[in-house]
Amino acid sequence: MIVTRQKTKDEITRMLKGQDKVFLIGCGECATICKTGGEPEVKAMQGSLTACGKTITGVSIPSAPCLASKVKAELAKNILALKNSDAVLVLACGLGVQSVKENIRLERDIFPACDTLFGAVMDGRGDFYEKCLACGECVLDLTAGICPVTLCPKGMLNGPCGGMNKGKCEVDTERDCAWVLIYRQLEKKKKLDRMRQIQQGKDHNKALRPHQLIMHK
Repeated sequence: MIVTRQKTKDEITRMLKGQDKVFLIGCGECATICKTGGEPEVKAMQGSLTACGKTITGVSIPSAPCLASKVKAELAKNILALKNSDAVLVLACGLGVQSVKENIRLERDIFPACDTLFGAVMDGRGDFYEKCLACGECVLDLTAGICPVTLCPKGMLNGPCGGMNKGKCEVDTERDCAWVLIYRQLEKKKKLDRMRQIQQGKDHNKALRPHQLIMHK
């Protein structure tokens, strides 16, 4: 789940300066759930841009714009409207924006309507929490399913730092120390021996960007 935040009206207006005819693309998955690029948000954007003097040539909401197969089908269905457009405004994460750019096959300016914030899990109330940094070297088997790389501001791999105070983090005193949470979970499962295992420093080569995974050779 990719969490996004819609850019301000001023930011979007500034991006689209000189672009009179705009095609809108939303997202049927993450941005719909975040309420930044679903049908209501796309409709509101259409009204806002029209009020600013823009002509909206068309609207499309692929189920997953980050997937080439999904976005290609939507682009093909709207090819005439796209040809009549000066620009495309994408209400999705940065992955969706770049997927549109790579698959549109037209020389059109592609603009992001949203800022991409983080990958998250969503709880039962619909709130979003960052739990994984995609570091390329998972240690959840050793830390009771709690990620110290993400939840500890210092990314400590071997227990709490000296700044922990009464179970709280020194960087954010309202936040529970990740390693205190890990300790409590391991204690409950009678696996505290894992706390005594010294972890080597992270191999940051595994987190070098950009990643790629080639499935077809």
